[in-house]
Amino acid sequence: MKFSKTFFSIFLLAIFTISCSSDDGKDGIDGVDGAPGATGPAGATGTANVIYSAWMTAPAATAETIDGTSGLSTTINAPELSADIVAKGTVLVYMSFGSGVYTLPYTSTAGGSVNTITAITSVQKIKLFRFKHAADGTTVNLPTSLNWRYILIPGGVQATAKAAKLDYSKMSYEEVCARLNIQP
Repeated sequence: MKFSKTFFSIFLLAIFTISCSSDDGKDGIDGVDGAPGATGPAGATGTANVIYSAWMTAPAATAETIDGTSGLSTTINAPELSADIVAKGTVLVYMSFGSGVYTLPYTSTAGGSVNTITAITSVQKIKLFRFKHAADGTTVNLPTSLNWRYILIPGGVQATAKAAKLDYSKMSYEEVCARLNIQP
């Protein structure tokens, strides 16, 4: 009986020593995680990193041939248009005349011929080029009374699934301004 009391005492001492050890590094009792909180309201769309110009006029256009197409061109300065934006970003160009704002490229029937005004980007410059679809050697004027504006959206930031679905070229000027929180 003496042996069993001694064995039992040693056994209890061993269990007590093991169960009270501070080697596990835990203080207190590990509880159960609570339920997730409610989703907060959506934040306002911001214009972080988006660059946009004021409305401006362009210099008088001159005759030019680009990729074998004759037309008239002029250039507006875009000092914020970097090589990185040209390579990886989005450049939106708008034209304003009369009571409307139009996204480039803009195709119309002016001067009795179907023609297109398009934007060609390069570092710090946006070339505006108007050409006729008929290859008759004539051009349609690109008047200095037109107003232009650009919006530069830098690339290189991975888009979320929601943002990846956006195609700004298919949005109206007003929709783009609202989406990017830009004053029209």
